[in-house]
Amino acid sequence: MSNFSTKHSQALVIGAGVNGLTSALCLEKEGFKVTVVAEDFAPNITSVVAGALWEYPPAVCGHHRNEKSIARSKEWCITSYNIFAELASNSETGVRMRPVVFFFKRPIEDNDREYNKMLEFSTKVQGFERNSHLIQDNDINANEELKDAYTFLAPIVDTDMYMDWLLKQAENSGINIIQRKISGSLLEQEKDLKAEFGADVIVNCSGLGSIELALDDTMYPLRGALVRVLNNSTTMAPVLKSYCMSFDDSTSNQDMIYIIPRGDDMLLLGGIVESDEWSTDIGLNNHQPVRNILERCIDFLPILEDANIDNAEPVRVGLRPSRKENIRLEAEPNSSIIHNYGHGGSGVTLSWGCAIEVASLAKTKYYS
Repeated sequence: MSNFSTKHSQALVIGAGVNGLTSALCLEKEGFKVTVVAEDFAPNITSVVAGALWEYPPAVCGHHRNEKSIARSKEWCITSYNIFAELASNSETGVRMRPVVFFFKRPIEDNDREYNKMLEFSTKVQGFERNSHLIQDNDINANEELKDAYTFLAPIVDTDMYMDWLLKQAENSGINIIQRKISGSLLEQEKDLKAEFGADVIVNCSGLGSIELALDDTMYPLRGALVRVLNNSTTMAPVLKSYCMSFDDSTSNQDMIYIIPRGDDMLLLGGIVESDEWSTDIGLNNHQPVRNILERCIDFLPILEDANIDNAEPVRVGLRPSRKENIRLEAEPNSSIIHNYGHGGSGVTLSWGCAIEVASLAKTKYYS
């Protein structure tokens, strides 16, 4: 690798979700002059909808099962864990380190994937403990007949605060922010985009927009929804931990449970994974799977029966940008384009690891 400075190199980042803005910051740190172009910004993006609980892959609501993709994701997520742990010391970021408890209906050893996952990450996170007493100690419904559990400190990201913080960091770093829709194949307009923005490298973080921009017909939406309940009311003691029921081969995709504190006054209940559903017009009153989330979480953690729904925004719905087989983080052959999309429900968890790799690829392209 050359030791020449990148101070005269420029990068165009397409997309202002968590991966777009994080990539922009990492590129700027490497010396690129960066422009971010996006059709939408927070709060009108999927990143704001995310439960944003850090999780080692494969995730509770993740669909990535490709072994190569999972192997790369493990490295990205550990990198992100360490950075989020540092960001948690700054209250303005919206990142907090809080306990999360994962529960299992069978001994973890009975599921090779879950057992190996636990062995891999348990020494890489803070405060890991495996103890079946976690079931009794957390007021879980005894009828769930849970057999095993572990806990650790995980980054939990208040996405409303965090996306605002990311954008401010970008602006304060001198990154140029432009709201505009880019349509059509990036390859076909690569020369024009490079000329217009003076870009040496184009980074595609457009999520589902990559169906058009990257001509990628393996992209599809995984619709998700979170029920929002108040976590500071007089009717219920506040929930300070996250709770997750990891689905395995014996559990359907719609039976997952995650209960996640958001900031000081909100609790997020999930979840659903609905493939190839594009409408976000669903809620407690018109979609049974959303109502099932509330019922399932109350059954799991009975104290939620006294929780009050957030009247201002009872349900938040988003489309996870998913891709068959794997996340696409690679340089487009014979071009100046780098792709970073298809993260499904793990966009926040993987964001810093992916962004650092993007910046490394960009430096390689610039000097090649």
